[in-house]
Amino acid sequence: QLQAYGGGLVQAGGSLRLSCAASGRTFSRYVMGWFRQAPGKEREFVAYISGSGRSAYIADSVRGRFTISRDNAKSTVYLQMNSLKPEDTAVYYCAADMTLSDDAQNYDNWGQGTEVTVSS
Repeated sequence: QLQAYGGGLVQAGGSLRLSCAASGRTFSRYVMGWFRQAPGKEREFVAYISGSGRSAYIADSVRGRFTISRDNAKSTVYLQMNSLKPEDTAVYYCAADMTLSDDAQNYDNWGQGTEVTVSS
């Protein structure tokens, strides 16, 4: 089970850190991904990180502003979001999978989402 939190309202240029806590003892076996969905738009890949944390991939749209990390001892994955823009406004979801993928259809386990609103 995944639970995402840390969203909120922030001004453009600001920062937020999202967290996603997982239950269970096998967290380090899973690739963790972040996706987002803006109103009226399809779900969009943001980032993923391997189980060990040694491999990560960031979407072009947020590269240089967002970073993904994980703490396996805490069974938590993070998404640090800096220099936020109004177009980053969306509901952000964390997800777990066994393979490195930027395709939401490959992820079987999803958190409930946390809303991020960036005001201009």
